[in-house]
Amino acid sequence: MPVFTRLRQQPDTSPEVEPESPSPQQDARATLRTRFADWRERHPVPVRVVRWTITILAAVLVLGALVLPNKESALHAGRFVRIPVEAVLGAAVALVLPRRPRIIVAVVSGAALGALTILNLLDMGFWEYLGRHFNLVLDWELLPDAQSYVQDSMGRAVAISATVGAFVLVFLLLSVMALAMVRLSNLLARNKQAATRGTLAAAVVWVLCSALGLQLGGTPLASDRAAGAVVLQAKGVRQTLKDEADFQKIAKVDEFGNTPPSQLVPDLRGKDMIFTFIESYGRSAIEDPVEAPGVDATLDARTKALAKAGFHAKSGWLTSATYGGSSWLGHSTTMSGLWIDNQNRYRTVMASDHLSLTKAFAKTGDWDTVGIMPGVQKGWPESKYYGLQSYRNAFQMGYQGPKFSWSTMPDQYALQAFQNLEHSKKRSKPLMSLVILTSSHQPWAPIPKMVPWNDLGDGSVFNAIHAAGKKPADIIASSPKSQAEYGKSVQYSVTALTQWLERYGNDNTVLVFLGDHQPIARVSGNHASRDVPISIVAKDPKVLDKISSWGWTDGLRPAHNAPVWKMSAFRDKFLTAYGSTPHPKKS
Repeated sequence: MPVFTRLRQQPDTSPEVEPESPSPQQDARATLRTRFADWRERHPVPVRVVRWTITILAAVLVLGALVLPNKESALHAGRFVRIPVEAVLGAAVALVLPRRPRIIVAVVSGAALGALTILNLLDMGFWEYLGRHFNLVLDWELLPDAQSYVQDSMGRAVAISATVGAFVLVFLLLSVMALAMVRLSNLLARNKQAATRGTLAAAVVWVLCSALGLQLGGTPLASDRAAGAVVLQAKGVRQTLKDEADFQKIAKVDEFGNTPPSQLVPDLRGKDMIFTFIESYGRSAIEDPVEAPGVDATLDARTKALAKAGFHAKSGWLTSATYGGSSWLGHSTTMSGLWIDNQNRYRTVMASDHLSLTKAFAKTGDWDTVGIMPGVQKGWPESKYYGLQSYRNAFQMGYQGPKFSWSTMPDQYALQAFQNLEHSKKRSKPLMSLVILTSSHQPWAPIPKMVPWNDLGDGSVFNAIHAAGKKPADIIASSPKSQAEYGKSVQYSVTALTQWLERYGNDNTVLVFLGDHQPIARVSGNHASRDVPISIVAKDPKVLDKISSWGWTDGLRPAHNAPVWKMSAFRDKFLTAYGSTPHPKKS
């Protein structure tokens, strides 16, 4: 008998292995699956409705994301009645791939589309508040500042809710978009023949619409919005990296970098110099039909009041390097003479020895220098770049009153604190001051009111004014209300500053004040310029005679056709006008 036959006939003496009994969790899952399968068999119509509803929602989500614009002003129905070429190409890829690669591609592309949607939403916010698109390299560090702004303006609870909501939205966009792409790719694979015909038809229609330039309400029917957005972001990254290298070279070149101290601003020797920025004080405040009547009346009234006190002014326009926010970019552009329109440039110049306008006064050795910074609530190493021997932040001015939304204290109080703590001190040298006013910072609610200067005390006088003021939530989403309150805030800041000058200025006081940027688009409009007003005020006629060739307008209100310079041009023009001798420093 063959060996294999003998072996087969031998009895099996190995111990029997009993099958594993299912765990309670497995039993529960099996029970649920069975019940769900039974329910689907008993209710086929609701099941089909739910399936098709989910599929339609997935299609709407994906197609909507593919044509989503990056500006809030472009959000209208016509933008979504388009044929995205990316959908046609995606369908073609899904039809030719085997199951596993198809699912992987669907998940990755869905998550990528979710990320692109997030960038489009960030772009909308940046265009609304800063007048530019979101910089993929530089702008992530601004998001904590945005969270702080919401907390200061709307309260901690709103800020926490907004932060949690943002994280939830990001998670949902990434995950739900990936699931939607998987569902649509599975649908195409199950109906390959019909899907192939539909994809070919869509491709032909897209090509025809593109070739013929067909439009609906001014919007092209053939869309490549998602691909264009990716290209735009890629260009932005490349340009940012190139700009970083180029600006480091630019910052090393300085027309006055080697000017001896004795040859810097000799025509201002003995003058108390005050450089003041008024938050969001833009051209719209003077020319917009809603804001201008009140602001213009205030400027004209304050011009007359100053003239009565012996002060005269000349005013012009500067084009700011920023818009709607990032005030520090406007400050540094004005003072450095360099165009600083992003955070990387700002960091570069702050770490450089490029001469700032304020540091020019410090370099002479003939001025004491101080900063008044009510908006600074933490360390401020930038004071070194600005040549300030000392500065007062929000916690060093003795204020005990309420915060007015983002602004830590009313401008009137900050100016009185400046007077009490610095300007009134007896010194052996004149004083050069850098003062940053904050009361006209968005959201423009509540707005402080002027009180008698002798009643300011520790600021507690503002408690009742704050309690009676408007709430940020009442105006923040309304353009007309925001415009009206913005105008009032500018009137307040200009009044506080010029009254301070009337009250405490003397024959040797020279005030230079300007806006840092225009207010956000909700107030200034979607097509507003980036211009801000600038004024120089003095009693000594020789001070204004030095700039008579500039063509600026007499008074605090610049004429519509007054000269417009880039903000970065002001430093050199100012230094030259007041006798500084160029001695270039080159890299």
